[in-house]
Amino acid sequence: MSAGSTPAGPGSCSADGECLTCGDVAIPLTVVAIEGADARCRDEAGRSETVAVELVGPVRAGDRLLVHAGVAIELLPPVPVTEA
Repeated sequence: MSAGSTPAGPGSCSADGECLTCGDVAIPLTVVAIEGADARCRDEAGRSETVAVELVGPVRAGDRLLVHAGVAIELLPPVPVTEA
């Protein structure tokens, strides 16, 4: 699976182990779109994955989530904007 490709959906992972969220730790992802009861999320490298959001409640584009195994486990606070 190449960067930017995605598994079939929540609860499914690729055989080659490149699932974004199935490692040993949860990772922060940003919601880019709502897809029914799930959310399409992206990491800082631009890779995307469909994430189940039932545990954190309604989300919207721009929200940051802590995700493990394709499931959002926490809604993270927004990143403060710093002036350059």
